[in-house]
Amino acid sequence: MSKRLLSTASLLALTAASPAFAQDGTEPVALDEVVVTAARTETPRSAIPATVQLIDAGEIVTQTALGASAVDLVATLSPSFSPTRQKLSGSGETLRGRSPLYLVDGVPQSTPLRDDSRDGYTIDPFFIDRVEVIFGSNAIQGIGATGGVVNYVTAAPGRNADGWDGRLLAQTSVDDSVFGDSLGWKLAAIGGRDFGDWDLTLGAAREDRGAFYDGEDRRIGMDGAQGEIQDSSSWSVFAKAGFEPSAGRRLELWVNHFELEGDGDYVTVPGDRATGVPTTSARGTPPGIQPLNDVTSAALTWRDRNVLGGTFRAQLFAHDYEGVFGGGTFGTFQDPAIAPRGTLFDQSANNSEKLGFKLDWERLVDPVPGLRLLAGLDGLRDTTFQALVLTDRMWVPETTYESLAPFVQLNQRLLDGRLNLSGGVRHESATLIVDDFTTLASYGSQQVDGGEPSFEETLYNVGATFELVDGLTAYGSFAQGFSMADVGRVLRGIDIPGQDVDTFLDVSPVISDNTEIGLEYRRGPFQASAAAFRSESDRGALLVMVGGVYEVQRQATKIEGLEVTARYDVTDALRVGGAYSHLDGRTDMDGDGALDSDLDGANIAPDRLLLWGEMDRGDFSLRLQGQHLFERSFDGGDPRNDFDGYTLLDAVGVWRASFGDVSLGVQNLLDEQYVSYFSDTQAPTDNGRFFAGRGRTLTLGVTRRF
Repeated sequence: MSKRLLSTASLLALTAASPAFAQDGTEPVALDEVVVTAARTETPRSAIPATVQLIDAGEIVTQTALGASAVDLVATLSPSFSPTRQKLSGSGETLRGRSPLYLVDGVPQSTPLRDDSRDGYTIDPFFIDRVEVIFGSNAIQGIGATGGVVNYVTAAPGRNADGWDGRLLAQTSVDDSVFGDSLGWKLAAIGGRDFGDWDLTLGAAREDRGAFYDGEDRRIGMDGAQGEIQDSSSWSVFAKAGFEPSAGRRLELWVNHFELEGDGDYVTVPGDRATGVPTTSARGTPPGIQPLNDVTSAALTWRDRNVLGGTFRAQLFAHDYEGVFGGGTFGTFQDPAIAPRGTLFDQSANNSEKLGFKLDWERLVDPVPGLRLLAGLDGLRDTTFQALVLTDRMWVPETTYESLAPFVQLNQRLLDGRLNLSGGVRHESATLIVDDFTTLASYGSQQVDGGEPSFEETLYNVGATFELVDGLTAYGSFAQGFSMADVGRVLRGIDIPGQDVDTFLDVSPVISDNTEIGLEYRRGPFQASAAAFRSESDRGALLVMVGGVYEVQRQATKIEGLEVTARYDVTDALRVGGAYSHLDGRTDMDGDGALDSDLDGANIAPDRLLLWGEMDRGDFSLRLQGQHLFERSFDGGDPRNDFDGYTLLDAVGVWRASFGDVSLGVQNLLDEQYVSYFSDTQAPTDNGRFFAGRGRTLTLGVTRRF
């Protein structure tokens, strides 16, 4: 449920947790007991003026009972998040019309220097305790959050001193009409123990996914180039260890490894957009290495609550990522020196290695009652390259991004806490380091001189909240976020002789200004919120189809929207709620300074209505949830890309038996036949990527606690 909390550079907040759908046996958590770690400040939730949504443990269990991935959790429950492509690539999946920054316990998962949009699949949802979604452009966690922040908070440390406790999961999924190759399964376990001064948590998960079928029982087409979720296998391990030498001090180390790889059992069969026949798949073996994500993240964190009268936090983190894409005899890959033109098969792998640190110190300023100070310093080194793996050629040269960013945030409490003022500043100092390189033969084998272009950018935020009457709070804020504009795509495509990185490459960041006003009401069994926002960028970064390939273009953009949420606890056993989002986005396609065209489906989500109801009757629970995506046309775009909209309904039932919780999830309960939003609004002549969405799918699971 959306909470109106966070002003961008305010950094760690107490927020509200909507009561969990208690199928996992956990009790609802009181609002002010939950800390939003992605926000990095301990300012009370009533003092921070923007939007945070907390997806708690119960909601995660409910969605994973439907077979949801980590990114599906967010897309299903957040109305202004784009519907997922149901593919390994998340290209075009936006939050409020801009790219979100994915984090795992504060560690960035993105690859901004060569954005391949695979960052939604880096952790198994079984290891996630909650998801923190911070809406709107912000600089809380540094580069990448022009649309917001999605922080996956991992399992809490073991607290049982008498032995190990945890969960075991066995799950299977199948299309309701086509069994056979649609069958998938998952096994997972996680457990922890408290050994006194230190604690340990360990987890492992393995999942095999079958083929997906649409509402008309046709096998859904494979995206051989970008990668697939269907017909894939994944495995993941997770470990967390903590040491507490004294009260208020904790040292914690965690490591997560996630690997997902296609099984390679099918080849794509083109559809026919003109007649509405979607792309399908047939048995076959695609050539080359199968697409995969191979990700390892780790962080070492120290927290001390008694440093110069305040709390000091330090985190060192590392992130190692490889994403392999499917191959082909694409024109870009051709080199007559290796093979006759048109016959050379190759495929690429994107690689990114991050090292970074985050330091912050927070305390009350004693001479000024109600004033809280947060100061810190962030550092990041990100090295990225994209190689052609079969011929050992470099497509995107090794590129290193180095940055240091000091920041300060103030929060002033007035009128006994009814009025809260906040403001802050973050200064980003960054350098891009590129050595001399040679482009591929298809670009003319251009010799490009390296360089070290840099930028300095200062980002601001300011906001206020005011409790009008008991339970009703109004707020307003302005905050800035920034990102890079996929410099890898620019570097690899240089086809003009005599270029050098210092003069050719524009490293000026994408700066987005987010303005937001809203109201939140919480009293008794009823909760509601409404927020209106505007996000503007003089030089945004848009996905634009050029010659059959998406390129990033710098264009002015403006996005305006409205989000409304409501929840009513009818009785202790019955809850209902819903959310609605409306988005309008315009851009300057011809560079004349006027916002003359609508943002297309690759850059903005459709308007969406979410409705849900939950019933909990002792040993049995039931949740029904529906979403309606409204039709959308695009002024200035191809009318063949207009979106007709569709409605989906899901159901999850849970029986709490003596041996464990038995769940049955039914995705697309009415077996609706539809084409995914991204496929329906892009490339109107491409019959190879006209992908339908999944039809009715059953997921049966058993969870046992120990």
